[in-house]
Amino acid sequence: MQPIIEYDHVELRRQELTVLKDVNFTIDPGEFVFLIGKVGSGKSTLLKSLYADAPISEGEARVLDYDLAHIKRKQIPYLRRNIGFVFQDFQLLSDRNVFSNLEFVLQATGWKSRTEREERIEQVLKAVGMEKKYYKMPHELSGGEQQRIAIARALLNKPQLILADEPTGNLDPETGDNIMTRLYNIAQAGTTVIIATHNHSFIERYPATVLLCNKKQLSMQI
Repeated sequence: MQPIIEYDHVELRRQELTVLKDVNFTIDPGEFVFLIGKVGSGKSTLLKSLYADAPISEGEARVLDYDLAHIKRKQIPYLRRNIGFVFQDFQLLSDRNVFSNLEFVLQATGWKSRTEREERIEQVLKAVGMEKKYYKMPHELSGGEQQRIAIARALLNKPQLILADEPTGNLDPETGDNIMTRLYNIAQAGTTVIIATHNHSFIERYPATVLLCNKKQLSMQI
């Protein structure tokens, strides 16, 4: 099985300061991964490096067969189309309903057929149990419902990798657990999922690989 992510002696810097050094890890397709560490430990920089938003200062890094150490600017949008993103604050467009939020993404990524867009939107909304809320505006949804729509948005282009940055940070424990279960099920179905979180109780409840950022080092626990 070809790894979906390979980092070999990678160094990540921010404004000339080393954030993480000698980073070595591989992630396989369908793997469920927690990324943990204190605020400022490098979690966000590592996540950004995976979609070429933070440069590889030293070493070799490949994500979805893209060479991140030498990636060209014109290649970056194609890399990102194979990655789904889930954020703590949902980042839904407040001026349009659920359907239009999702259709906006499909149109922006080249889906020309309205029929195909409608079919894909129906599929991803069913996947997160929100098919009956397609007409709702974001402010009419609870936080958990908005995050389920955000997960549906992340699934639209059938990504091989989903990156979730504190996806339960703004949710109550029960709703957060529901969101985590949905992300875990997505990984079980074959999509690699990496979740940055401060909630260590999730690590005890969900079998996963754990990446720990600490003292400018990354350690991997199976």
